[in-house]
Amino acid sequence: MDKPGDMFDRDREWSALSRFATDDQPGAMLGVVSGRRRQGKTFLLDALCRAQGGFYFGATEATDAVSLRRIGAALTAHIDPPSPFHFANWAEAIDVLLELGAQRPVPVVIDEFPYLAKGNSELPSIIQEALRPLRTQRTNSRTRLVLCGSALSFMGGLLSGSAPLRGRAGLEMLVRPLDFRPAAKFWGITDPKLAVKVHAIVGGTPAYRREFARGDVPADADDFDSWVERTVLNPETPLFREPRYLLAEEPDLRDPALYLSVLAAVADRNATRGGIAGYLERKAVDLAHPITVLENVGLLYRDADVFRQNRSEYRITEPLIRYYHAIMRPAWAQLERPGSAHRVWPASQRRFQSDVLGPHFEQLCRDWTLHHADPEVLGGLPASVGHGVVHDPATRTSHEIDVAAIGIDDSGATPLLAIGEAKWNDIIGAGHIERLRQVRDLITRAGRYDTSRTRLLLFSGAGFNDNARNLAASFSDIELIGLPELYE
Repeated sequence: MDKPGDMFDRDREWSALSRFATDDQPGAMLGVVSGRRRQGKTFLLDALCRAQGGFYFGATEATDAVSLRRIGAALTAHIDPPSPFHFANWAEAIDVLLELGAQRPVPVVIDEFPYLAKGNSELPSIIQEALRPLRTQRTNSRTRLVLCGSALSFMGGLLSGSAPLRGRAGLEMLVRPLDFRPAAKFWGITDPKLAVKVHAIVGGTPAYRREFARGDVPADADDFDSWVERTVLNPETPLFREPRYLLAEEPDLRDPALYLSVLAAVADRNATRGGIAGYLERKAVDLAHPITVLENVGLLYRDADVFRQNRSEYRITEPLIRYYHAIMRPAWAQLERPGSAHRVWPASQRRFQSDVLGPHFEQLCRDWTLHHADPEVLGGLPASVGHGVVHDPATRTSHEIDVAAIGIDDSGATPLLAIGEAKWNDIIGAGHIERLRQVRDLITRAGRYDTSRTRLLLFSGAGFNDNARNLAASFSDIELIGLPELYE
């Protein structure tokens, strides 16, 4: 099916949904689509149903009886049967949904499925029974039933372990935020430095431009500060309170204050489990559950140290939440009064540079290395990209590595394809290159990785001096990556 003209990007998602919805094999099929709110899942699935003549039902928070009445009324309006539908239970409703695909493949979407399951915990088992392999209603149907939801922990559990629907799905899709490159195009930003700044605040969530900012985009680099004040830090815009609502919308986060405190600890560079525990003045073992829940809902990411086993740091995955904790939360009382942004934002520039832009730029460099870098530049295809700390036993010092690309182990020795340094505000010079060379020698002596072809990657948001450019021109193992290369 042709993708709708007003749908930006999402080619992969639309292609997968189209193949699933038009699959002509006999028998009803199940698909599961998940993703955090504001990513465009509803837009995708509603467009799919419109293109293929399918049925879309958006669930709401309601009792089981009310939900049954709502889907009965929606099906009545969709089919226009001789008499309206009045379902006594969900088994009846699911069978009618299967009948929609009696003649041809038809997409049937139940959006916000967790609301229905909250009202009736047996619903996944009811769907499992309806899709039993030899059941006549299933074999005679080509309904392509899609369950969609924003509660990631719940949706992730639908097909896991001993869950009733495990093994029943023919499609499992996670709709992610836009990558930083298409996000810049979506916002209509051609200046890569401005694109990084905007992405460091709003990330790749499509709704933040269209609905939350009402299309307000920084006109140029000089307009960025004004845009932050009138859009992000303005209590009269929806974007202002969005970071708090992101937590409130997750059903598994039953103690918002605790989860906000964990995120605040990570945002304040207390990224290890022990660091988080010290920040909250609690025992590390007591924080295992909230950290796991934040990982499951996609707000925290455990970033393992490439060079030190059993050590990892946690990173906030949603830029807007990191920005909230670094800039908005400390001055919340000020910002709640309209017109105060012009006082708060100038006073927050140092924190924005060090606690928001710097870490965000490092993550963009890791993303570029993993997803965009030419394998010829790295000397191979990276299996993973992370960060790490390399210890020098002779001097008893440690060296942080912002980017470390690990190759695919196919010869008995794991190749370290590249190590890199990412500096947002610093001009890269010969000293940065020499430091990476010394770190590479330390890694070689440690013997864990094959460093015979390890490249040195230098990322900078401020540029490179002549010494660095001359060295890169003279040695094939040195790559200089500036903002234009990140976004080209």
